[in-house]
Amino acid sequence: MKVLQINSVYDYGSTGKIVADIHKMLPQFGVQSVVCYGRRQKSTEQNVYQLCDDFYSHIQHFRANVTGVMYGGCALSTYRLLEIIKSEKPDVVHLQCLNNYFVNIYKLVNWLKINKIPTVLTLHAEFMYTGGCGYSIDCNQWSNRTGCGHSICPRYRSELKSMMGDKSGYMWRKMKDAFDGFDDNLMVVSVSPWLMERAKKSPILAEKQHCVVLNGVDTAVFKPYGTQELRKKYSCENNKVVLHVTPGFSADPNHIKGGYYVIELAKKMPEAMFIVAGDCVGDVSVPDNVTLLGKVTDQKKLAQLYSMADVTLLTSKRETFSMVCAESLCCGTPVVGFKAGAPEQISIEEFSTFVEYGNVTQLQYQLMELLHRHLDAKKIETLAHERYAQATMVENYVAKYIELLREHGV
Repeated sequence: MKVLQINSVYDYGSTGKIVADIHKMLPQFGVQSVVCYGRRQKSTEQNVYQLCDDFYSHIQHFRANVTGVMYGGCALSTYRLLEIIKSEKPDVVHLQCLNNYFVNIYKLVNWLKINKIPTVLTLHAEFMYTGGCGYSIDCNQWSNRTGCGHSICPRYRSELKSMMGDKSGYMWRKMKDAFDGFDDNLMVVSVSPWLMERAKKSPILAEKQHCVVLNGVDTAVFKPYGTQELRKKYSCENNKVVLHVTPGFSADPNHIKGGYYVIELAKKMPEAMFIVAGDCVGDVSVPDNVTLLGKVTDQKKLAQLYSMADVTLLTSKRETFSMVCAESLCCGTPVVGFKAGAPEQISIEEFSTFVEYGNVTQLQYQLMELLHRHLDAKKIETLAHERYAQATMVENYVAKYIELLREHGV
């Protein structure tokens, strides 16, 4: 069996690392693996193809902002991708995260449908069933029978960034047209039960075959470490430590990742040390008990930070999975946060607590409770490694590939 994965990046960011993990482990299951990806650093690994460079993606991004259509264009890179698929002749094409302006999603999906290629679509965000928004938050226009476009999209400026007006309805119809009739050869995989139930509500994907495969974590890296030296480095030997890991840390109360609430909690809990791993968005002023580390790309260092923390804090408004939750638990550290959709479903209930979004009083209470509980880090690690191991994820995907092929007599 040969599997060809397609993703926006490779071995970079959460989805890029997941794709790389699958690519490197598939041969252990007797499966040939090929990867096609869009942008960022050029890989020299065998059977890994980069479709375009960052400059090309930036041009396509500008085109999308002008036209208001996020998932079209990309003629050259899409042509190259289709030629690679024809040349490699995979048994299964595995679509991962197709954003970041490197492929024309409509053309790709339609081509796979017409050519009857068995396809696995993994949902990491919402745009494949909303037609536009990666996070639709409280808007449900996409789930109507006729989709978006009958009233102004509340997020076409902030999320879709259109200069030419609201094109959400056009994108919704284009996505639906691409997937209409793509039933027998398509399996839709969501990374959480919450995401799967959302996808089933969308007319774009409602009639497809759905299942869940949890994302995998590198348990050789994300495990408990000794942290005495690290605590000394950050001058927190005698403090309770709260870790917040985020792609973007903002003081804006409306920011989706909720950095504002981390700052508010730090003000209310001066005796605790708050450590933030993530790039700041805009001007951010923090109390003295908050340490801003910036983005932490070294995975071992990140695992050591999780191990040092007494609790990991999640403040996102929406998450379709939460690698932060999985990584923290694998390092033996409990999690507290807002209910954001997926995290409260995929976490280990015994060692995770979630409250209603925006309720800082309850969040502080639960955070204090966890900070003063003596939990068995080894037990947390053991349970988390069983649930989130890379090998488990890849084994589950291989089972889905085989199931898809058997259903169609391959």
